[in-house]
Amino acid sequence: MGSNTVHFLVVDAHPGAAPLPAYSHKAELRLAELLDEDGAITPTGVDRLVSMVASSIAVAEDKGVVEILPFATSAVREAANGEAVLQRVSDETGIELRVLSGQDEARLTFLAVRRWFGWSSGRLLNLDIGGGSLEIACGLDEQPDIAASLPLGAGRLTARLPGDVADPADVRELRRHIRAEIANVVGEFTRQNAPDHAVATSKTFKQLARMAGAAPTDAGPRVPRRLTRSGLSAWLPRLATMTVAERARIPGVSEGRARQLLAGALVADAAMDLFGLDELDICPWALREGIILRRLDALDTPADRRPALTP
Repeated sequence: MGSNTVHFLVVDAHPGAAPLPAYSHKAELRLAELLDEDGAITPTGVDRLVSMVASSIAVAEDKGVVEILPFATSAVREAANGEAVLQRVSDETGIELRVLSGQDEARLTFLAVRRWFGWSSGRLLNLDIGGGSLEIACGLDEQPDIAASLPLGAGRLTARLPGDVADPADVRELRRHIRAEIANVVGEFTRQNAPDHAVATSKTFKQLARMAGAAPTDAGPRVPRRLTRSGLSAWLPRLATMTVAERARIPGVSEGRARQLLAGALVADAAMDLFGLDELDICPWALREGIILRRLDALDTPADRRPALTP
């Protein structure tokens, strides 16, 4: 249950194997934008959320799902009425949502990235732009040595860019805000050894990479994709003058996320600049895969393993 999308993903998964997507059921609710002036999710947003959870349960039954791992991120975590939302979901659907902290999000996403790229990547740095927050994690192992979560999600920040075409003064002010927030944590990361491999996850980074020339989604998840700072910087001035409809016509940009594209690009550009990154490799795995992998690790105990074959 993310700040942009509520996604029920059915996977065929067992210890020792990569989780294989079998069915996807999702809706772009954009909860980060469905907040009232007090920071509470609006009644409309809560109704849509409960309806989506209920429909996901029906999908689970139809697809023969044996275990559900329900979780929510910053949209529910930071909502003024978050506890009430969780209670209503539980009362009406029977689903008990686990609310992840920002640190949890960063660590679990980092685990997925490590498993995808492997140990040969050395020290990994991962950036993830969600709807409500920016997660940053870096380390040598499967658990990062350092992780941070900042309130710099593309959905959250888009509220600061009202109108169909962003006002230049609003863009400059948002750019200053983003850079100040990231600058507060850069020192903690740069005191560590420099990363050997810089990576990005999330739909925002995937769309930015596609916009800058990366392979389309239908080319498959194993096709290498990369976002360069030069390619992103070339697009930023254009994005700032485009209408939402014009952004939606950029190859790889979905209509539902077109409004958030400029804010996401400003976050990506600031992070790459302040961390001194010329390019980022795009990882197809992220938070969902990290949660599944962690659950599989818990199942992979000696009692669960098949006995070794003997000659």
